[in-house]
Amino acid sequence: MSHQQSTTRILGIDPGLRITGFGVIDKEGQKLHYVASGCIKTPDGELPQRLKVILNGLAEVIAQHQPQMAVVEKVFVNVNPQSTLLLGQARGAAICAAVTADLPVAEYTALQVKQAVVGNGHADKEQVQAMVQRLLSLSGTPSPDAADALACAICHAYGGMGLGALATKGFRMRGGRLV
Repeated sequence: MSHQQSTTRILGIDPGLRITGFGVIDKEGQKLHYVASGCIKTPDGELPQRLKVILNGLAEVIAQHQPQMAVVEKVFVNVNPQSTLLLGQARGAAICAAVTADLPVAEYTALQVKQAVVGNGHADKEQVQAMVQRLLSLSGTPSPDAADALACAICHAYGGMGLGALATKGFRMRGGRLV
């Protein structure tokens, strides 16, 4: 195999205040290779301490696996505004971990991630887990949080830098925004 083929290491992050999933893959040409995945679980307690656990946990993952970029799932408003706010703060901690390590950060909605990985923007967790397992030739099914994080990385790998064909399928650009 030629060593001319460049490899890009991508860190996918599925932010959550209780559990933040992470997944690291290598993209070599059109091939994807699994590197690592897991979950950062925060203890019950004060919000600042929980955010610190996410920040430090992701900083450790970044230091250990040396990704070249990070992909974070975008959050939409939930039914409960308070949980949306908390999730947004967990997302902020995840983005801070990436930018502190000088990583570029790409963002995709859950709909875009599911569309790119499963081919259905309304796929359920089990479908995402199964497709991630298949696409990365994993021997076992990843946990839902790790699978979502790996799916974010896969979505970006398929979409290329920025707005890729798969990630934006069915959308149009209007005024610089996806519609």
